[in-house]
Amino acid sequence: MGEDKIDFVVLWVDGSDPEWLKEKLYYQNNGKVDTNDIQNSINRYRDMGTLKYWFRGVEKFAPWVNNIYFVTCGHLPEFLNVNHPKLKIVNHKDFIEEKYLPTFNSSAIEMNILNIKELSERFVYFNDDTFLIDKVSKKDFFENGLPKGYAILSPVIPTCSFEHNIINNIILLNKHYDMKCVLKEQKKKFYSLKYGKDLIRTLFLQHWDYFCGFKESHLPHAFLKSSFDECFRLYRDDFVNTWSHKFRDRDDITQWLVEYWQYINGKFEPTSTNIGKMIHLSNDNENAIKIIRRQKYKMICVNDSKPDYDFSKAKKEIVEAFEHILPNKCSFEL
Repeated sequence: MGEDKIDFVVLWVDGSDPEWLKEKLYYQNNGKVDTNDIQNSINRYRDMGTLKYWFRGVEKFAPWVNNIYFVTCGHLPEFLNVNHPKLKIVNHKDFIEEKYLPTFNSSAIEMNILNIKELSERFVYFNDDTFLIDKVSKKDFFENGLPKGYAILSPVIPTCSFEHNIINNIILLNKHYDMKCVLKEQKKKFYSLKYGKDLIRTLFLQHWDYFCGFKESHLPHAFLKSSFDECFRLYRDDFVNTWSHKFRDRDDITQWLVEYWQYINGKFEPTSTNIGKMIHLSNDNENAIKIIRRQKYKMICVNDSKPDYDFSKAKKEIVEAFEHILPNKCSFEL
């Protein structure tokens, strides 16, 4: 069904690179960026020491991947085999206009994905804190040529400044789409039994006049590149506005806008919500360690956003858990 070529895209930054830190500090000070805001805190940039397990997981659990587009501002991890035939190193300057560089805004970077040359129509987008921890097939991400996902209505619950970005996405959708018409047109996909008990969320919210949000996974997301193109044509000014912010900003939009757009237009196939799990690092990571070591899901997000916990201890525990399931070097390592 045209699903043979599926690329992976992953964004990475070396938060310990002294030249990068110097440049970041310069623009941070001149832009009066609030680093106490969770959007631009140190958590967004520090290294967990887990990137090699991302590559090991891909090679072991998704050997069918076509190409990996490794997106970076220029620095590269020391272990990386840059000559691997499946690895495509993409510098920010290769796909982001010069006037927007340098950028330290992951939302701006991901909303430029449509400009990555040679990226296949079907691709899976990873943040560098999302990992494969068990075998996945192409059908876990695409079916009938369409991305897999779950269009489950769920209200946005504001708990931090990042929710502004999610709300921005929803506002744009509500400007162009009538929720009741969408639910009628995409009935089979919005009311799929594959969602299990989460379907109750949609049933409770279906009578509202507007979209209030979607259940979000914080996991690798499957996309059609053409969906980014369509959204850019529809929301050009909002894309450009996000590109112009060197640091995360409450007025940004995110790649979830494109994901939601795919839902609304029926450009997806329903899937179970049990394929992955998001875990938040803290001073008690026993459950996170069990999830990784026992491979309880196919994929996970190891999120470093909570303040005031022992990062060094958590890092050591998570690395040891990954080492348990992925102890062998892969062909992406020197």
